[in-house]
Parts: sequence; structure tokens; C-alpha cells
Amino acid sequence: MRLSFLILFISLTVSSISYGQLRESELDTMREQLKFLASDSLKGRFPGTPEDAVAADFIREKFSEAGFQLLSNNGSQYFSIVTSVEATADNQLKWNDAVAAFEEDFSLYAFSSNASAAAEVVFVGYGMVIDLDSLQRNDYLNKDVEGKWVLVLEGDPEPENNDSPYIPFANARSKALNARDQGAAGLLVVGGSQNDPKDELTPLLFERSVVSSGIPVIDLKRAWVDANMLPDGWTTDSLETLANKGIHNLGEIESGKLAATTELERQEVETQNIVAFLPGSDPVLKKEFVVLGAHYDHLGMGGQGSGSRAPDTIAPHYGADDNGSGVVGMIALAQRFGAMEEKPARSLVVAAFGAEELGLIGSRYFAQSIPFEAEHLNAMVNFDMIGRLNEQKSIAIGGTGTSIESEDLLNELKQNTELGFSYSAEGFGPSDHASFYAIDVPVFFVSTGAHDDYHTPADTWDKIDYEGMQLVVDFGEDLLLELLNRPERLNFQEAGPKERMASRRGFKVTFGIMPDYAGETKDGLGVGGVTKGGPADRAGMLKGDKIVGINGKPVENIYDYMNRLKQLKIGQRANVDVERDGKKLVLIVEL
Repeated sequence: MRLSFLILFISLTVSSISYGQLRESELDTMREQLKFLASDSLKGRFPGTPEDAVAADFIREKFSEAGFQLLSNNGSQYFSIVTSVEATADNQLKWNDAVAAFEEDFSLYAFSSNASAAAEVVFVGYGMVIDLDSLQRNDYLNKDVEGKWVLVLEGDPEPENNDSPYIPFANARSKALNARDQGAAGLLVVGGSQNDPKDELTPLLFERSVVSSGIPVIDLKRAWVDANMLPDGWTTDSLETLANKGIHNLGEIESGKLAATTELERQEVETQNIVAFLPGSDPVLKKEFVVLGAHYDHLGMGGQGSGSRAPDTIAPHYGADDNGSGVVGMIALAQRFGAMEEKPARSLVVAAFGAEELGLIGSRYFAQSIPFEAEHLNAMVNFDMIGRLNEQKSIAIGGTGTSIESEDLLNELKQNTELGFSYSAEGFGPSDHASFYAIDVPVFFVSTGAHDDYHTPADTWDKIDYEGMQLVVDFGEDLLLELLNRPERLNFQEAGPKERMASRRGFKVTFGIMPDYAGETKDGLGVGGVTKGGPADRAGMLKGDKIVGINGKPVENIYDYMNRLKQLKIGQRANVDVERDGKKLVLIVEL
């Protein structure tokens, strides 16, 4: 019997309210709350919309009703986010009298700043500046680029080496930072045949946490550069060949100036985290905090680029399980803890995070501006999708390696629940706990897992297993009581990387699987092996699974799979449809 329900039961016996009735009443409350959060009227709770604000107000009200004190600005931590990036009609570029056509001869990176500049151009090879014990390189050495355009090659000098030490420094954003540090007016990127065989312009893709680089960043087609900018006898390919050998002495490109205007319109909106706390009862330990978090935003009306697995369907993406279930579970725990006559020793913070689906923006903001002494943050428990308990009643718990004590603690709690536990040690993952792991806080990521309705309009309130969700809430209470009352805080330890790791080349990303060529079919790609620690492994993919779709698009064979991979990029989440033992699963692969 759960402690908070026992206290309520004792205090309400005069009214003849049974423990069973309390449980049933909580189920009814959770169902009604989730029915509201996943209603047509909230239109999928997209960040920065009026519906998003209504959801936030609803959560704030429930925290207050539970007896929690609102933190920050009446419970709100406001922050701005960019929801789209579009080029205007004012983008122009010319070299002397040669005029380039936007989207035919040149394009912009999404992190380009808005500017106009007319200046000389200096070629600096791959535009890398590296100062490591194991690797030293400065492509700007003895070059004057102050106030000038810098022309760099796309990629790195070891295009055939999948394990090249240059890979982490080869992206355009890093090169833009180097150019800005050197005082350049802007960055021009052109790809040689070895790094950019098809001579394709970079698409203007919205980055989920887009931040301007501070200088204009332009992608040029090498066909245009070769025809107009380079001296006789030089081509982009010849520059690339020499640069791969460590030679890039072309220096300033003579007899010309490049004039360009770059202009992007970024749609910026304001959203918020909702944060409240319950003071602890111990005079000393009450200064320490445990955070219970869950994101409340979702995909809005869906559409291309939204993350929907049905990108051609414009309709409310209700997000009942993702993550209305986590929010309602958090509210239920707030109500339980608020009803306790004897409060836990430490203080409990409840945080409903905004803009998780856009890249963990709300939780990162919280972690960077914690509304109490940061060193007093002991642990974080994250609820994300707790409403679809499977037949085996098994839940996934991530971050079990982020403290020395975590697994032993969980093994003890396992004795008090009918739930089964599946552990994943790594602290980094596709939800808000990653923001806390990044600042050395032990984390527990609790989820019942993805399913076929994930990120589609079919994730509705009536498909939630409310009794199963209540079992997860029961476990959450036990876990929080342990964290709040144990005499000593958990001892943090690293468990895996603290950020997304760069992929191997060949594709922009890799799942880390070996295709099952021997068992090739025409209705999916068999998984013949899974690389330990790779993206697929972390997502729970197994040898013997069959991949049948990626991000709502079918995968029927190895060629489909390879082409789908080409559309992905580092930092993206891929929603992978998998068949296992005749059942359909959805795995969230963090790339």
C-alpha cells in the first residue's frame, strides 16, 4: 500500500472512503486531466501557441492545488524559441560582374546571420583551427582575413577515412566559428568532388535549436565558383587535392570582390516551463532538491518537418501518451506528496518542460538557470510516455549508470512492485533527463516505451492504460521517497557521452546495425546485428528485428534503408518502425 494513499485513507476513514475508492478516484482524475490535455481544443500543444499557454496554465493550477509553491515568475520560466527559418527575396551574391542565382548557384545555412558585405576573398583550405594534444592544425596561419570573405572547402582532408580525427571539426558551423574568431566578414563554403561528389547546395533546414553564427554563411556550387571566381588553371577539385596534402597557398583570390546580402526570417515565439516545489521537513536536508520532470508540449497539427510519423496528415497530434501521460502522472504525484502530513526530508521540485519536441530546449533552459542553488540538486526523475504499459508490465528505466547507487536502489524497489524493470545505463537520451545528465546530475528516465501511434494523430486519450499508468506512478512515489529521504545523496558517475556523438562518414548518420543480407525480404530490412552502444542499441533494437519504416516512410529493402538514411542528420530523432516476433514496435533512435 502506497504511503500517501495510506495517510489519506487514515485521515478519511471517518467519511468511510475506502482505499480502493481512493485509487479509483485518482484513476478518474487522471483520465479527465489527460482527456483535456489531449483534446481537440489544445490542438497538439505546439510551443508558443495559445493552446500551449492554456496547457501551461492548467498545469500551474494543478501544482498550486496540490500545495506546491510556485517558483520563478508565478511558476513560469519564460524563454524564446525559433520555430521556423525562411529565406527572403533579398538574398544576392555577385563576384565582380558575375551574378549568382539564389537556390541555383548559392544557398544559406540556417545559422547564417543577416548582413551585407563587399570584400576580397581569402582561401583558407578547410578552415580548421585545432589545438589538441593529439592534433594540431591552423588553416589561418599567416593569413590576413580581417574584414574579408573566407572561402573554405566542405568536409575534411581525409574523406576516405571513417575514423578521421578531423570529423568533429568538419561541420560548417565549426568553420563559421573559426572565421568569426578571425574577424572575417563572412564564410563561403564550396565542396570538391571528394567531399561533395554531387555538387549539391545545402538545403535551408530548420535547426531545432537554431542560433545565429554571427556572420553570413553561404554555400556555393563549385560549378559556379570554377566558372567565375578561380584564377585560370585552378578548380575547386585542384584546391581540394592540394588541401588534402596540407597545401592551401592560393591565399587571397586576386582581381575581384564578392558582394553579398544574406537575409533569413526566423519565426520566434515565447513558451515556458512550469516549476513549483514542496519544501522538505528536515532542517538541513530541505536545502537539497530532487526534480520530477515531464514535458507537456507536442507536435501541434503535424506536417512536414514537425517530427510527425504521418507527415502528410494535417490534424491534431494529440500526444496523449507523449507526453500527456507523463504530465498527468507528475500531477498525481504532486497531489500525493502534497497530501502527506509528514513531508519528506528533502524538497521536491515538479517541472513541466516546454519545447522538448524541438530539442530539449525547456529542460536545457532550466538546467542553465536553476531557480535554486545548483549544487543542491541531487537527482532528476523524468516521466516521458508512461501510458502504454505492455502485457509483461515492464517499464524502461534509463540513466541507471549515472550514480554508483542507482541499480542497487532500483533492485530494492523492485521488491515492492509488480512491474518489471529494463535498465539502460546511459545518461544521454532522447528526453529531458539528458539536460540534467549534462550538468552531472544522476537521472532516472521512466517510460513504458514507444508504440505504433507514437507521433501520429492516433495517440489519443482513450488508448491509455490508466491502471498501468497508476502502477508507474506508484513506483515513481517509491523512487522519489527513497531519493528524498535517504541520508546521503547519490554519487554521480558518467555513463556514456554527454552529447550526441559525430557519426561515421558515408552517410550523415548511422544506426549502428548490420543488415541481414542473407534473410533479405521485400517487405523490410532484417537486422543481422546491432553495434553495442550505437544509436540502434540505445533505442532497444535487437538482432532479428525487421525495419519496415523510418519517420513514417516505408522501408522495403536495403536500398530504401540507405536512401532514408541519407535524409537524416546528426542530432535528429528517427522514429523507426520495427517488426519483432510478429508484433509492431516503434523505436526512437537518437542520432
